[in-house]
Amino acid sequence: MASRGRAKIVVRFLTMHQRVVDEIGRRVAAGVWGPGDALPVEDALAAEIGVSRGVVREAVKALVAKGMLHVRPRTGTRVLPPEHWNHLDRDVLRWQQAGDAAALLRDTGELRRIVEPEAARLAAERAGVEEVRVLHEALAAMEAAAADPGLGGYVEADIAFHRALLDASGNRLLGSLGRAVDIALEHSFLVSTQAPGAVDASLPGHRAVVRAVETRDPAAAAAAVLAIIEAADQEIAQSPGMPGDSV
Repeated sequence: MASRGRAKIVVRFLTMHQRVVDEIGRRVAAGVWGPGDALPVEDALAAEIGVSRGVVREAVKALVAKGMLHVRPRTGTRVLPPEHWNHLDRDVLRWQQAGDAAALLRDTGELRRIVEPEAARLAAERAGVEEVRVLHEALAAMEAAAADPGLGGYVEADIAFHRALLDASGNRLLGSLGRAVDIALEHSFLVSTQAPGAVDASLPGHRAVVRAVETRDPAAAAAAVLAIIEAADQEIAQSPGMPGDSV
């Protein structure tokens, strides 16, 4: 019974800790406190959020680890410029999505153009039977979900496909990158598949990627992925509420 009580306390603390990390992190990402600004003193911030000073202190430590805050004796806790932030951190991506969705879409599109064509080229050179099988499974899941009007299942399958492609490159860093940016990919895919017919239009390109990887055609694999990215960029630029130069 005692161990269960301690476990509940730990879970409660972790939940509260994450809530405070989210609260402060969202404010920083939204520009409530700009680069160089000092956060309110610990007592004031704890009272405002409704938690103990210890919870605020631990939340600040978490945000320091994400590169968003810097703590110095006598000068307090200050916000670091965005170039110091860990933009591959899942929490940072979530906060950016809420605070500046257009910039995140632009950055995601640029990252994909830099990374995915070369990953596809490597996959066509290196992928084995298992990697090709996983790509086929992800493609089949996309095709099965294409009729889903909510698009949730399709986006999930699309993310799995692109993760599988990065894994198939045989480069472990690329595989880890795919898992790190899945929130950014989800945001991008949700926007790019809003237009009527966008889902059906995207499937032939994904089939072309699988075919090129399976037939060991690096140039065709890279070209097919680039075509997918360019089509997604066009859909995003034409989405309601998106500025034309957002990607």
